[in-house]
Amino acid sequence: MRRYIATPMAVLVLGLLFAPPVIWAVGHFGLISPAMAQPAALTKKQSDVLNKYNDAVKNFEAVLRQRRAQIESKQPLPDLPGQALYLARNAMLGAAKDLTDALPSRIGGPNKFKIPPAYFDTRNEPMLDEYVKLFALMQAPPADAQQSETPFKDVVDLGTAIARAKGLDAADAEAAGRISLGLFFAETNGNQNIGNARSNKYKGSFQTGTSEDQNGRRKWAAIKKQVAALDPALSLRDDKEEARAGKADHRYNHWTAVRDALMNAHAEIFPQVPAIVKTLPDPIDQMKLFELIQIVPAPTRSALGSGNLLHYRVSDPTIMRYLRNNSIFAFGQADRLRSSATFREILDAMWLFHPKFEQALAGFNEIKAR
Repeated sequence: MRRYIATPMAVLVLGLLFAPPVIWAVGHFGLISPAMAQPAALTKKQSDVLNKYNDAVKNFEAVLRQRRAQIESKQPLPDLPGQALYLARNAMLGAAKDLTDALPSRIGGPNKFKIPPAYFDTRNEPMLDEYVKLFALMQAPPADAQQSETPFKDVVDLGTAIARAKGLDAADAEAAGRISLGLFFAETNGNQNIGNARSNKYKGSFQTGTSEDQNGRRKWAAIKKQVAALDPALSLRDDKEEARAGKADHRYNHWTAVRDALMNAHAEIFPQVPAIVKTLPDPIDQMKLFELIQIVPAPTRSALGSGNLLHYRVSDPTIMRYLRNNSIFAFGQADRLRSSATFREILDAMWLFHPKFEQALAGFNEIKAR
């Protein structure tokens, strides 16, 4: 089973790496007074929930300020410098959900991050902007990372070629390529060769560990001749990238990182794409399911083999903990008290991934159009 994944909630663009320090005014964020919360007097329980929410907002702001100050002054960062930010963000979202459960009148309007309004006050958008910028700085690719000029197309081409080598026809292989691009956005928001501010183990375009990358390389070698027969041009590109990567960490060459990650975890599932597409006609649900292979591979494979994917229920506390560690059932008491969930419920709870997959789907459609 998988790991802690950094999940900032918007696409990280290169310009964010050079963002100036953020100056925040006192009272700028979504703190709520009792009078604002509800005209009538609050109950003790409502008051406690409100105080907890305000404390969570203040703490998130304080953690962001601290990390920004450390970066601007070039102080050494703590080990896993993104973890405190991630936990503080989650605490704020969870406290907001508890607040709106207790005071439904506090549910506001839509926000630019497409977070369900019950979990987020739009006045806190600047803090999430800063959160994204800080992760961009802390996870910047190393200087010797080997970039691709066509990172999205590479992912689609590799996913498609692997699927063809696994026996899929052109239409189903295209679906596998589209799903692969969704995984790239889920893991890194579409940013190649990044580090991980919440893990010392998982790196690169698909956030793999060393052993996963090596396993993927071995599996790729086993099907390379089939790929070459189906797509000679892609095979030549692969030879060039393999030579380019040499003895360096293959996770920091975008092409080899994507190739090895797909071979390690997903290639063996690609033959099931036709059945998955039939069960899950929504392309975003398909992407969510394959992301679950990254997060909780064993139960996801069991669900796929059950013959009743959407109603397959997970109840193992360890599995539920891994889901929560990856922002699924992680926000608010009601979600965190869940002891089990069906795969349909798990897919629906992956709302934090949804904007990423929308971006991936748009990118895929652009590639296909070209």
